[in-house]
Amino acid sequence: MGTLENQDCIKLSQQLLYAVKTGVDTEQLCNQLMQLTEETLAEALTNDTFKKAFWLNIYNAYVQIALLQNPGQYKNRHSFYTKKFIQVAGHYLSPDLVEHGILRHSRNKWSMGYAGKLFPPAFEKKHRVKYIDYRIHFALNCGARSCPPVAFYEPGRIEQQLNIATAAYLNSEAEYIAAENRVLLPALMSWFRADFGGRKGITDILLQHAVIPENTARNLKFSYRKYDWTLALNSYKEM
Repeated sequence: MGTLENQDCIKLSQQLLYAVKTGVDTEQLCNQLMQLTEETLAEALTNDTFKKAFWLNIYNAYVQIALLQNPGQYKNRHSFYTKKFIQVAGHYLSPDLVEHGILRHSRNKWSMGYAGKLFPPAFEKKHRVKYIDYRIHFALNCGARSCPPVAFYEPGRIEQQLNIATAAYLNSEAEYIAAENRVLLPALMSWFRADFGGRKGITDILLQHAVIPENTARNLKFSYRKYDWTLALNSYKEM
């Protein structure tokens, strides 16, 4: 399960998320996270398993905190996602930096995942994951109705948890239309196409999760759902 430091950092992220869910004041926990040193964070989150669990919890917790405190800021979503209000290890980070910089290994937000950032900040380079895991897109909750629900991620179970999150989201958002040999997919799979491995990767994922029948892949047509950006907070699920 990792060292004490690993567990302490993950525990802090989980405690923050639990405090948000239960309506407990989060100021003390936010201060503890801010007082961590970069060295402590790097020594604790030594691999992608720990990094994914920690940063998923942090992202989901802080987005909920910010929007519960002031739902009005969601009206300008670009401003909201680029605003630096996430407090970790002496730094103020934006949701975009956590998502696209740390959890997507410095991918450009607008390139479908095919282009990386030219000059990522030092903190991002130091603490980002080594490999992009497409399943994080089914675990990040940005506050919209079309977002997947929030779960409490932990390193010892994160593989199982992310598989469950992926299956659940595809079950609710992907639909195979047999008469047209067409699959209706979540918008996320278009926005971050490269993260999913392009068309072949997406097809393999759909086959793996039995969204499409085995013999339909060759001439399969893709279309994408419209994303519902309606603000929807307090969406939690046990995994």
